[in-house]
Order: sequence, then C-alpha cells, then structure tokens
Amino acid sequence: MESSLLKPTFHLDLWVSFTIQNWLLDFGRPIVMIILPLEWFPLNRPSAGDYFHMAYNIITPFLLLKLIERSPKTLPHSAVYLCIITFVMGASIHLVGDSINHRLLLSGYQLHLSVRENPIIKNLQPASLIDSFELLYYYDEKLGHSMWYVPFFLILFLYFTGCFTHIKEEKRMPLTAWFLLAPSAVYYWYLITEGQIFILFIFTFFAMTATVMHQKRKGFVPDSNGLFLLYSFSIALGLVSVWVACLWSDQVLRKKYRGVIYIPEPWAFYTLHIRDKEASA
Repeated sequence: MESSLLKPTFHLDLWVSFTIQNWLLDFGRPIVMIILPLEWFPLNRPSAGDYFHMAYNIITPFLLLKLIERSPKTLPHSAVYLCIITFVMGASIHLVGDSINHRLLLSGYQLHLSVRENPIIKNLQPASLIDSFELLYYYDEKLGHSMWYVPFFLILFLYFTGCFTHIKEEKRMPLTAWFLLAPSAVYYWYLITEGQIFILFIFTFFAMTATVMHQKRKGFVPDSNGLFLLYSFSIALGLVSVWVACLWSDQVLRKKYRGVIYIPEPWAFYTLHIRDKEASA
C-alpha cells in the first residue's frame, strides 16, 4: 500500500545516466582500449581504460543511491549501505585484476585458455609464480565479480520491489523508456557473459517474476520503472540464449567453459577468433 500512495513516474534522468555511464565507462572500456591501445601508455601506469573503470566505480554507487532514494517503498538503509560498500570493494578488486590482465594480453596471454595452459604462464620459474597468477585470476574473475555483481543486482531487486502501483492506476512505459530498452538489455547481456554471472542473473529474474505474481494477487502491477527493469532482463536473457546458440559448437571455448552452464565471455571470443586472426594476417 505504501508504494501505491505515490504517483508512479518514470525516472528518465536516472535511467539515461545509468545507460550512458554503463555504455561509456564499463561496456565501452574494451572499445577505448582498442582506440587508445595499451602500447600508448607506460605499462607501469594506468591506461585510459583504467581511468574509465575508476570513474565507473565512483559514479555507479552514486546513481544506485539516487535510485534507492526515488523508490516509493522505504528500503532498509543498513542493507543498502552494506551493498554499496561491498559493490565498491568488489569493483575496485576487479579494477586491479582487469588492468593487469589486459597488460598480459600484450605478452601473448590467451583469454580462451586457463591460467596454467597459457603459453606465457606454464613455463614460469619458479613454479610458485603460476600460483600467484591463479590467485590474481581468482581475485579478478571470482571474488571481485561476486562482490561487484551480487550487491548490484540485490539493489536493483530491492528497488524493483517498490515499483508497483494499483491496477486502477496502471502505468505503461513512456516512449523514451522504449528507446532506452535496447541499450539497457545489451548491457545486461554484457554483464552476464563477461562477468559469468548467469546464475545470479537468472535468480534475480525469477525473484522479480515471483514478486510480480505475488503483487498481482494483491491487485498491484509493475509501474513504468518496474516494467523497464523487467523487460530489460527479459531481452537480455534472449540475447544470452542467442549468444550461446551461436557458439554452441566451438570446441576451443567449450574446453575452457566446462561447467553445466556454457556461456563464453566476449573477450575470450575476441582473442580467439578476431585478434589472433588479425595478427596472423
């Protein structure tokens, strides 16, 4: 009832800000590093992509806090603050690991291979150095991603729980929201594939769907902001399905991604099928 007392309005300014900074500072970082390659910067200093990542780590928590402030539903402040703190720490861990990882690419590191199978790593001496690189990989791809994405999706879900209005006052998405839908969905596809967080994503999506069904029994439906999130997640799920179907028979990528859920990373696809072919040509 608390969320139905306020008139639902689409938060155009926040969603536009999210879309621009996600595409420019996160999704656009690999593109920036292609336009402004690492060779142009000292390898012992931050590159252009690193500065983009730093800006993302500052701007995204601010936008998430502003999003929570706009929620018609009062959310637990302690949980929100803990999520923001964890998000910043996880994104910062990933910043360091990702920065070193891209410098290894200049030395011939292959993203479609495991750490120990990489030609530049497997013959390192002493052998304990390989363990150090595996620890770096763990911090970057496992711990950093978990501490980054779990609070990110948790905050989005908490916000979504307040995006409901009475069925008599049902709101549809404005035209501007439909224009933002495609870039928003593509960004979530990038998070799912590059971050290897399909389980976290699908759990959040199912929780959102269950919340919609629960609220409908009470006579409430998602407002324009809730529909925007729900549609973005739905399209992202479709994009992931297409991505997996296109690479289903790739035996090299399947060797690296051996789990039950096979979702290759875009950067691994780039180093295997694009960068190496360009280098050989």
